Amino acid sequence: MNYILPLLSVLIGYGIAFFIMPKKKTSLKLLMAFSGSFLLSLTVMHLLPEVYHSAESAHQEGSVGIFIMCGILFQIVLEFFSKGAEHGHVHSHDTFEKTPWLLFISLCIHAYLEGFPVSNHPDLALGIAIHHLPIAIILTSFFLNTKLTKTTIFLFMIVFALMTPLGTLTASYATFLQPFHAQITAVVIGILFHISSTIIFESSENHKFNLAKLSMIAIGIITAYFLGIDVPHVH
Repeated sequence: MNYILPLLSVLIGYGIAFFIMPKKKTSLKLLMAFSGSFLLSLTVMHLLPEVYHSAESAHQEGSVGIFIMCGILFQIVLEFFSKGAEHGHVHSHDTFEKTPWLLFISLCIHAYLEGFPVSNHPDLALGIAIHHLPIAIILTSFFLNTKLTKTTIFLFMIVFALMTPLGTLTASYATFLQPFHAQITAVVIGILFHISSTIIFESSENHKFNLAKLSMIAIGIITAYFLGIDVPHVH
């Protein structure tokens, strides 16, 4: 399921956008609010304690904060090229005469890195899948309104869907990366911090109080708390 959930979520999102063409954005915004809250809660409650535990065992806890901040900065750089598509923030006035390679590559790098912690935290795959579903819907809907061909859009979404499972596969079988597990996870934590917090802040239009969105954020926190990802003990 580590590999299947993130893959299926993108493909399902693509299918919803391609065949159903949802016009109301309210449901998507509520799903985005839930996904941002759920992802941030998983990161704070489970990934963060695990990475500090691992780093402490290896006497490297002093570097964790630096790598987390590097992850935040790296995500900001990626968003310069992706136009914020990782959190559903694409502009309707953007049009493409040909395949937007910078957007494509930056999104793939983001999705690839998200897959690394899943190798040690299988339940995180659910959080990433929930995160990718509305992104895939929004991204596909956006591309369908551009000058990109449907074949190009399909290939783009297939490759994007494969990136997170590929990251998980790399983390599981690339043994030379094992000594750097804490550092890589810390970078991903920084990326997830930035993405999830941005989603939560952007889910409220003009900073107005919205009970429905607040409820979805609360449900995301509660769900993450009871998900019960086990923090592995490093000897």
